[in-house]
Amino acid sequence: MASSGAGDSGVTDPLVSDTPANELVEALSVAGQTIATAESLTAGLLAATIAGVPGASAVLRGGLIVYVADLKVSLAQVDPRVIDTDGAVSAAAAAQLATGARQQCAADWGVGLTGVAGPDSQDGWPVGTVFLGVAGPAGVTVRQLALPGGRWAVRQGAVRAAIAGVIGQLPRG
Repeated sequence: MASSGAGDSGVTDPLVSDTPANELVEALSVAGQTIATAESLTAGLLAATIAGVPGASAVLRGGLIVYVADLKVSLAQVDPRVIDTDGAVSAAAAAQLATGARQQCAADWGVGLTGVAGPDSQDGWPVGTVFLGVAGPAGVTVRQLALPGGRWAVRQGAVRAAIAGVIGQLPRG
């Protein structure tokens, strides 16, 4: 029989257990700030991981799954010239995904993830290439990552890096 959730207090969400998602939700809660995502290669995995933390509803505004280029443009407001010039897998696309998530979801923080999970390279980028954009009150930062492993490992590594990246930019104290 399926559980209603009322008796699940001792169960840990498997997506959360391997990430600092609890720390992120706590820090955002303390700061009174919110977060939103625009995800390509992770296809909602980041938002799902954050949502796995009890109390996440106080900080998670929403997320955009923009797996294909036209949705990056229409939903996350990525400039089509960025897609044409730099590509969907690029620092510029990650920056605009983060900004788009922040603006479209009216959040304090926006995270953009784009990259190549595999099994094949894409547009000259090898498997494991990830661009992580974080848009916050002080502006936008982008990091290029080279993550090892297969599709799941790359996607999970991107989520861990994104959560840590936001935590690293939150105000202390």
